[in-house]
Amino acid sequence: MLTLASKLKRDDGLKGSRTSASTSDSTRRVSVRDKLLVKEVAELEANLPCTCKVHFPDPNKLHCFQLTVSPDEGYYQGGKFQFETEVPEAYNMVPPRVKCLTKIWHPNITETGEICLSLLREHSIDGTGWAPTRTLKDVVWGLNSLFTDLLNFDDPLNIEAAEHHLRDKEDFRDKVDEYIKRYAR
Repeated sequence: MLTLASKLKRDDGLKGSRTSASTSDSTRRVSVRDKLLVKEVAELEANLPCTCKVHFPDPNKLHCFQLTVSPDEGYYQGGKFQFETEVPEAYNMVPPRVKCLTKIWHPNITETGEICLSLLREHSIDGTGWAPTRTLKDVVWGLNSLFTDLLNFDDPLNIEAAEHHLRDKEDFRDKVDEYIKRYAR
């Protein structure tokens, strides 16, 4: 006869064996990501652009960090733009998730923080999307370049900002300066 106590014991025994198996699988996956991150963070910190700073709110969680980009040339010079980066467990098969925390008037970044940078896409039409050979250094350098050589008015995410630039470059610059003064100091 099956009693509740024996059923609970049996269920606990099964959970225990399942939990340890799934924990070791999960730990192995996380540990692979974390091993990659230890190596990549060291490389990143050694090769950080002079306009960038990386901050780890919890040094034990290398998969969550903030990046501050302070462009020293171009439209966005003088601003400080914060990005939040989260590296998923499936890294390096999938790209990190990045969001701009600073409100910005930019053709490739929406005012809500979405970013148009092909290397952050898992599947990219132009073939420059994420690949397992890419690293956090590539992501940081790509984000930094959004303020200079990757600034793209021809294929915008923020269409209104791109059209504004085409209509009136001087007024566009004024609006960028206004956003910097209000949100990026």
